[in-house]
Amino acid sequence: MNIVKKDIDQLNAIITIEIAKPDYEGNVEKTLRDYRKKANIPGFRPGMVPLNLIRKMYGKAVLGEEINKILSEKLYDHIKENDLNILGEPLPNETEQKEINFDTDETFEFAFDIALAPAFDVNINGKVAYYDIDVTDKMIEDRISTYAERLGQYSQAEDVEEGDVLKGDLVELENGQPKEGGIQVTDATVSPMYMKNEDQKKLFVGKKKGDKIIFNPQAAFENAAEIRSLLKLGKDAEVPAGDFQFEIKGITRYTKSEINQELFDKVYGAGNITDEAAFRARVSADIKEDMAQNSAYKFGLDAKEMIMKQLENLVFPDAFLKRWILAAHKNITEESLATDYPKMLDELKWHLAKEKIAKENKLEVEPAEVENYAKQMAKMQFSQYGLTGIDDAILSNYAKDMMKKEDQLKGLIERVLENKVFETIKQAAKLDTKKISIDDFNKLFETK
Repeated sequence: MNIVKKDIDQLNAIITIEIAKPDYEGNVEKTLRDYRKKANIPGFRPGMVPLNLIRKMYGKAVLGEEINKILSEKLYDHIKENDLNILGEPLPNETEQKEINFDTDETFEFAFDIALAPAFDVNINGKVAYYDIDVTDKMIEDRISTYAERLGQYSQAEDVEEGDVLKGDLVELENGQPKEGGIQVTDATVSPMYMKNEDQKKLFVGKKKGDKIIFNPQAAFENAAEIRSLLKLGKDAEVPAGDFQFEIKGITRYTKSEINQELFDKVYGAGNITDEAAFRARVSADIKEDMAQNSAYKFGLDAKEMIMKQLENLVFPDAFLKRWILAAHKNITEESLATDYPKMLDELKWHLAKEKIAKENKLEVEPAEVENYAKQMAKMQFSQYGLTGIDDAILSNYAKDMMKKEDQLKGLIERVLENKVFETIKQAAKLDTKKISIDDFNKLFETK
């Protein structure tokens, strides 16, 4: 066995591996003898097939498999043992690779191109802005109002208010009377709140169950799709221009929740909050946590920008990388690569920078940290649907399910490591802390 690395330049090299007969002969013979024991060939008893016949039938394939196995093992062992920071994967050399003949050759030589990551330093002691977002009384009141609005209840009302949902029967009219063969809809749903015409809306407000209202759907709603939905017409049906009669059969009203124990229990679980002061304190703490996450997100963007500026002039083995990307990703074309390559290169730079910072600061990701982060992700997903105060056991189950999927687990590990990198930068950097309102903070993300 002979392995030689030849440097082309600082970023490109060729690894040549020579595999001689003593490197593979023993394993090839052992495999062929195993084949002989198991071979079931007509005319021969099991285990008694001549070895030369087995060699003739399977020798070339077994040799090829053994050579490929040795080649893969020794190539990556060499890369690991010599601490080569390669980019992508080794590729067969297109000019120095000698022709291989498994029928006649006893010594085999393979040549692989490799790309090496450029050497660079990262300074994490620079100046980075950190935005401390004010939590105001208005933010607390708005959050409580949202909970009260979202977790209210439906009830049957006696008379119509603008926000009510009405159930009833619709009948198309002609000269003030039901039109012969006209449209009739049983159990139709109408909400005055969505009517664009104020005069049409006023026809409903204040009416009671059993009242009959004459209105014009085309004037009330203006949008043809809404009218077709109300009248249960096909998507291409002509929208009638005349009046309809709507007889009210039911009035449903949604009422915001009061700030009481029922609301406390819905938001944070039964018995966890027992008075309004504690409820407001918990809401305030939740908002502060949300704002801290927003601040951390923005800090991460700015910290990444600081690091990436340091790598602007870093040179990469572009020709090799483009060749490897096309070989490894069959869905990428040369045309799409030409467009996407700068973005891919930025992602590679950031990946290398993260790895360097993590290595220099001995950052490691523990399983418990991954599970805790997965629980945070599950908690955020629940909160998007208005579900808060989720039991920790439920969050743990969701987290474990996420971690069972290999691609999701890999993503979680990457995010935990990245967060640790950002925290390391935060501890080392010169923070320019700025108090800011949530409105001004949001403006930081507006496209100029």
